[in-house]
Amino acid sequence: MIVGVDEAGRGPLAGPVVAAAVVLCDGGIDGLDDSKKLSAKKREILEMQIKASCRWAIGVADVGEIDSINILQATMLAMTRAVDALAIEPVQVLVDGNRLPKWRYTAQAVIGGDATHPCISAASIIAKEHRDRLMRSYDAMHPGYGWASNKGYGSAGHLEALRRLGPTPLHRRSFAPVAQLELL
Repeated sequence: MIVGVDEAGRGPLAGPVVAAAVVLCDGGIDGLDDSKKLSAKKREILEMQIKASCRWAIGVADVGEIDSINILQATMLAMTRAVDALAIEPVQVLVDGNRLPKWRYTAQAVIGGDATHPCISAASIIAKEHRDRLMRSYDAMHPGYGWASNKGYGSAGHLEALRRLGPTPLHRRSFAPVAQLELL
């Protein structure tokens, strides 16, 4: 039971950080790679295959948690929630990146792991697809920020809308571009 873990949404100005934990099915899944290297259509197909064949779970840390404990700690919290939600005792957890949550599991941080370990690639796809769906739904609730396309990242259009419309409850007030606007 090797679990791959990755997150999506550390850098955006809005929305939660999402982590996924995946135990690959026997035989694996062809075509897995870092979610950022895959087309949206390929990610969608792979997500369906992963969800149908593998054991997986999602962990989320919301904007309030991000602002309260900082993005790094919120990321670690989302990862812990994802692994805990699997409701198994993993032999090892492989985490994309250079830091690990403080947890009881045997774990290894793997820089670039989303491109080299299929279980982390699968987690990368699940996390990104889940967060992208959230941001598209938030775009409908808060039109004008372009979240369906920029996913909450600080694109020129998002920053201009932030100046014009002000922050929403989904904006991370601890992030400089949002915090600086509130000082004006």
